[in-house]
Parts: sequence; structure tokens; C-alpha cells
Amino acid sequence: MQTSGRAAAVDRKKLLEATLLYPSLRAVLIQHDKVLFAEAQQSAACNAVHAVEARMCRWLLRMRDLSDGDEIPLTQEFLSHMLGVRRSTVSAVASALQKAGYISYSRGNVRILNIEGLHADCCECYDAVKANYTALAQFRSNA
Repeated sequence: MQTSGRAAAVDRKKLLEATLLYPSLRAVLIQHDKVLFAEAQQSAACNAVHAVEARMCRWLLRMRDLSDGDEIPLTQEFLSHMLGVRRSTVSAVASALQKAGYISYSRGNVRILNIEGLHADCCECYDAVKANYTALAQFRSNA
């Protein structure tokens, strides 16, 4: 997990047994694996070609999608690791996003204030990843 929240762990052997008993579960897990792999590929490409500002906007939007709201507990150090940049770069970008009114940032906490602004400044990678997860949700509901 990358932020605090709730999670569950399943015994690997029991999960394997369940996938043998329930082909629809196996199909959903295979689709989920494909989506995670596609996200990793998209992230690698994004980190190689897009500006850090766009990547940070993408990352904040994705974290918002996965969290329970607009408050996201993130440190600059954590963001620097996720974005592959120095902490001082994260500080400068966070400051610029705060000045633009997109976020408010205080020690270890980001609050999303303007989703549309973040989306306008992020790269196309966010929409690509989100589309994959939307397709996965549709697949799950049909499985």
C-alpha cells in the first residue's frame, strides 16, 4: 500500500484453490493482472517522456481515485520516490500547484482543490490508466 487505508490479505494457497473452483474469479484476476502490467508500462513510459509537473498531476489524480476523498497523506519524500525526482523538485512543483489553486499542501498531507485543473495539466497517461481500470470494473460486473 502506498497510503494509509484498509487492505486485506489472502492466503496464496487458498486463493489458488478458489481460482480452480471458480473460473470467473480466475478470469477477473487475470484481467486485473493485465491492467496492473499495463499501468506499470504506462508509468515507465510516462516517467521517460513527460515533464515532472504533468506526472505529479497524474499521480495526484490517480491517488485521489484510489482514496476515500480529496485528502491524501503524502510526503514530499514519498512523491519524490514515486516520480523519480529529487525532493526539492517535488517541493517546487507542489508549490506551483498550490499557487495555481489545484492543491493545498501541508507537511505530509495533500488536499485536492481543483480536479479539473489537475486534469488539464496532467499528461494523457492518466486517462489511459483510468480507461483500463474502468474496463476492468465492467469486466468484473459481467463476470
